Amino acid sequence: MQDYERDNILEQYEIAVNSTRKTRGAILCSTDKGVFLMREVGVSEKRLPALIELYEYFMDYDYQTIDMPVKNREGDYVTKGVDGSIYMLRRMPPGRECDVRRAAELFEAAGNLAKIHLLMRKKIMENVSEAENLEEGYIRHNRELRKVRAYIRNVSPKGEFEYLFLEYFDQMEAWADAAVKSLKASGYKQLYQQSIDAGYMVHGEYNYHNILFDATSGKDNYGHRKLNVYTVNFDHFKKNVQVEDLYYFLRKAMEKQGFKEWISDGILNAYSAIIPLGKNELEYLKNRLMYPEKFFKVANSYYHSNKAWISIKNVEKMQMAVRQMKEKEHFLNHFFDARI
Repeated sequence: MQDYERDNILEQYEIAVNSTRKTRGAILCSTDKGVFLMREVGVSEKRLPALIELYEYFMDYDYQTIDMPVKNREGDYVTKGVDGSIYMLRRMPPGRECDVRRAAELFEAAGNLAKIHLLMRKKIMENVSEAENLEEGYIRHNRELRKVRAYIRNVSPKGEFEYLFLEYFDQMEAWADAAVKSLKASGYKQLYQQSIDAGYMVHGEYNYHNILFDATSGKDNYGHRKLNVYTVNFDHFKKNVQVEDLYYFLRKAMEKQGFKEWISDGILNAYSAIIPLGKNELEYLKNRLMYPEKFFKVANSYYHSNKAWISIKNVEKMQMAVRQMKEKEHFLNHFFDARI
């Protein structure tokens, strides 16, 4: 975004901007009324009314620990740029990103997720997109993985990436097939349909980037400063099984923590203390973790890229996907008794 485009948008709000700086896909604005984040809205115009309704629903409940959008001079929550792009200005909560190295923050974030999920059990009047049926997605991914294998078998000469993919494909395919089989035998279909019918929604990208912590003046029972927890960036929300958010957060945290069982115990306990996890929910978590998702993403990215030159980063991503699947396999064996 050019400076004049940025200024043109910010001038449409009742704020005096002191300074701006670019951050992850957005612009952070220091103003006379606090700190705001200007970001291009990550939803289509068709889904935009639903996102606004969700934020207004949070406001009605006086739920202020989120990135509240503000209206422009025309009384609208969104502003169009000169190129037609749609932007939203949101009040940024104070604090820093969740530190995945601190177990206590992971547990606090898991409890915060459950509180959000209780609020997101509401049928929004506007059009809310529904998540894809997981079984259908898995079957499609497995078909695409085999397509990548067929392609790589015919590549000549093969590089480090291709040899690495072929070396571990059979093992990854076994986990992928086991995930589909386990999912079909579980109560997933019922859980999914109940969630869609009830209008249950997920954040859609609940990771440490979208969780902020701010220390308060109070102290907990152990003498540590209490932390306020804030959640930002609801642009990816949709109807879905709510433990999908928990799976995503758990996987991201465990990848950083090396799949330590006591960490996962703490995360699940913190969530289930507010929303109990039943058999179907625990099976869902197991089935999601069984699938070699990172391996699929790296392979799929390779297949749809320019293969004339394979970046060393692609090789490193594949090596990481293999390493993390090995760590996850040990975790699945011991924590969920899941094997291939």
